[in-house]
Amino acid sequence: MLILSRKIGESLMIGKDIEIVVTEVNGDKVRLGIIAPKNVEIYRKELYLTIESNRQAADKVDSNNLLEFINSLKHTD
Repeated sequence: MLILSRKIGESLMIGKDIEIVVTEVNGDKVRLGIIAPKNVEIYRKELYLTIESNRQAADKVDSNNLLEFINSLKHTD
């Protein structure tokens, strides 16, 4: 892990196209601005972990069973 100190208005670069700017420090909270290409997905870590967990669960779904279930719903009137 790389640890850096930055002041408000200072930034750091990740590669050539991603810039992280410190915009505010208030007590134990830091606000960051992120400048990145539109194709770069940016998430808070807790949201990213939830998305990944959901993707893994979806990968375990048997598509044949899912289709059978959907068809059974269509035929219940």
